[in-house]
Order: sequence, then C-alpha cells, then structure tokens
Amino acid sequence: MNIATPVPGTRVRCEMTKWGGRPHWRFEGLYLGEDVHGRWVGFPVGTRYARPGMEFESHIETVSLFPRDGWFCASFHAPGNWCDLYVDVSTAPVWDGHLVGAVDLDLDVVWMSPDSDELSRPPGISAAPGTIFVDDEDEFADHQVRYGYPLDVIEKAQTSSDQVLAAVRAGRAPFEGTHEPWLRRLGELSPA
Repeated sequence: MNIATPVPGTRVRCEMTKWGGRPHWRFEGLYLGEDVHGRWVGFPVGTRYARPGMEFESHIETVSLFPRDGWFCASFHAPGNWCDLYVDVSTAPVWDGHLVGAVDLDLDVVWMSPDSDELSRPPGISAAPGTIFVDDEDEFADHQVRYGYPLDVIEKAQTSSDQVLAAVRAGRAPFEGTHEPWLRRLGELSPA
C-alpha cells in the first residue's frame, strides 16, 4: 500500500464502502494538507457525490478530516448547509496514493446549522437548529445482525461515536474551529 502524502492541490478520490465491500459514497476533492489531527481534503462548490441510488452536486464548500488514528471521517461545511458538521463513524481511513477509503459503519454525529430550516434538510432529519445528535442508531443495530459485524468492530464504532459526540459537545479539537483555515485554503486552491 502506497501511503505517500499527496501534494496540496492535487486531486484525491474518496471511496467509502459499506461492510462486506458494498459500494457507498464516491467523490473527488483537492488534497489540502496535514496537521496533528490527520489529512484534510477540500470539496469545492459543484463537487459531485454519488452512491447507489443517489447523486447530488454540492452547493457549498466542504472540508473533510481523515484522522490518523480515529474511526471516523468528519466533514465541516461552509455556511449555507442544513448542518455545520457531519461525522461518519467508520473504520480508520486508509490512504493509497491519491485514494482514501473507509468502511462506513452507519452511525453519524451531526451538528445542525443554527439557521437550518425544514425544507433544506434531507428526509428523516427532524432535529432542531443547533442540535448535536447521533443519527442512524437503528441502522447500526440492524446492520450488526444483517451483515455480521464482528464484535470488535461494533465496540470500536460505538466508542468512536461516543467520543466524537462528547468532543463536539465540549468544543474540543478538532471540532472547535480547526477546520476554518482549511476552508480558506480550499478557497485559495479551488479553480475560480
């Protein structure tokens, strides 16, 4: 496996799967750089996100943190989205050159935008503006049985979800504004 660090500004492909290698989200962004928390990838306005049965083009800039040691992938959104933060609990991200991937483990930590309105939210999200919560706990419980998640994977996913939720609520790094310079960097590297 090639874990060489991409050069800032180069294209990076993100390929998330579900347990058992089933395809999930696929999208491309720009490698931004690395800090103590992990590697950062930026997604300009117009980024196309696709998974089986769904596809959309983003209307806001987003930066994602792929941590060195954490079992999650965190996406921080510029203003104008229904949520400010969306953290996918996953296996630890794995890099192979200009490709990063992880297995999505259903649980999501979501921080609703303070000015989120009902019309802009995806179906099934009814949390109040500004709320921080864990989503898809029912899906996680179902998939543990349906797809045979190993016990250690279940425990790591639940621990990650609990730790991320606590860090977001307490405003601990990297959930306290660490992403803001990376959003600015994305603006500098994005084509005009």
